[in-house]
Amino acid sequence: MTNRKSFTQKAAIALAAVGAIAGFAATAQAAPIRACLITKTDSNPYFVTMRKGALAEAKKLGVDLKTYAGKYDGDNQSQVAAIESCIADHAKGILITPSDTKAIVPTVEKARKAGLLVIALDTALSPTSAADMTFATDNFEAGELIGRWARKHLGAKAKDAKIAMLDLSISHPTVDVERDHGFLAGFGDKIKDPETFNVPDPRIVGHVETGGSEEGGQKGMETLLARNPNINLVYAINEPAAFGAYQALKSVGKAGKVTIVAIDGSCTGVDGVKQGIIAADSQQYPLKMAALGVKAIVTFAKTGKKPQASAGKDFFNTGTNLITAHPVPGVPSITPAQGAKLCWGN
Repeated sequence: MTNRKSFTQKAAIALAAVGAIAGFAATAQAAPIRACLITKTDSNPYFVTMRKGALAEAKKLGVDLKTYAGKYDGDNQSQVAAIESCIADHAKGILITPSDTKAIVPTVEKARKAGLLVIALDTALSPTSAADMTFATDNFEAGELIGRWARKHLGAKAKDAKIAMLDLSISHPTVDVERDHGFLAGFGDKIKDPETFNVPDPRIVGHVETGGSEEGGQKGMETLLARNPNINLVYAINEPAAFGAYQALKSVGKAGKVTIVAIDGSCTGVDGVKQGIIAADSQQYPLKMAALGVKAIVTFAKTGKKPQASAGKDFFNTGTNLITAHPVPGVPSITPAQGAKLCWGN
């Protein structure tokens, strides 16, 4: 009897142990995938929209997503600290819109060596290969679309156009250079950018930094108007800069007399197209970038598979559409009403 009782007790203990192990395994299996989203700021509507999209996709897929942001556009140190936190938190992946595309690279390399998938959103790292993948607008294509439209819209006046170039800042070459050069390539006619050619093109009045803000756009436009009051075409890096340019033009009685083109596609920007403030606008899709990024981390966590670039690119192109109320032959576009259905950041 003693031996039988002892056997029964041992069997019960063994079964309990098996049950405990099984319960632990089930708990471990049920643990959510951890991920991080690090944006340039948490105030810019573009990045607010991106965060909302990422959180919505994370909730749908059962991902534990922590979000971080810089104190201001260009705040590299806060992004470094955020990556360190993600590594310590044993996250499976990081989505980042880099404030400084070069300075952040050593910290990104540290995260990748720790086994995290790192995906750049909106803005590629320098070099692009420093991240496992980039989900972004083709900035050259976005610039090229508004450049092609502007040339056809101006018609004969394009030959002697006077162009104001409202840029972001020198610390964002992947955005400024690609969008600028795309615009100039689209505008065509062998136009020479004074930033890259020894002999400036007389059609380009000049480049100014705007910080991507309305205030910066207004001040930059005032500077270029003082240089040449005959400006008839404004290229704006984004919609806030475009709205600032419009205010500067309005103050000198030129509102509606100068063509303004921009890149962004926010709901506010699309409304600006409806009102005739912005003549043509290349729309990008931050919600799509965020959702694809979260899905890529989930796939990587479950299979180890990394996302693939678009054909012929070193990044995944999330697409762009030209929005205008004045379509021109040979340049594909959608109406402001169609753009409003796809816009972001009310």
